[in-house]
Amino acid sequence: MSTDQVTVNKATFRRFHAAVNSGDVEFIAKTIDEVVEPDVRIGTPLPIDATGAQALKEVWATLLRAYPDIQVTVEDLIAEADKIVCRNVVTGTHQGEYLGLAPTGRPVAYNEIFIFRFEGGLIAETWGVVDVLAQLRQLGAIE
Repeated sequence: MSTDQVTVNKATFRRFHAAVNSGDVEFIAKTIDEVVEPDVRIGTPLPIDATGAQALKEVWATLLRAYPDIQVTVEDLIAEADKIVCRNVVTGTHQGEYLGLAPTGRPVAYNEIFIFRFEGGLIAETWGVVDVLAQLRQLGAIE
């Protein structure tokens, strides 16, 4: 893979990242339509029935209802061939229902690592590890 394609993939990732940090569910959905393959393979278990790009839209709509001020800060980004790996810190304030939990008003900060694979400049696959245990502890759902 050429360095030009890696540059294109990084630019696509940055567009996606900027959209999810916008707090605007419609802008996020529009950006997903533009930078994600419709049948994107999502390797992270999700508590929804949707698949592909629609699943990503639903995940972000759910997160924004729960954490309207959610922010994803990329701590590390590694790009190689057709993949980008990012280690993120996610912060937000629990202001809406999330995983069956009523709003607590509590701030959360948790870590995640994602791998994105690209085809033709679009996100074609994602895999992620999200520290849900840290979220639930901070929300008081578990000790």
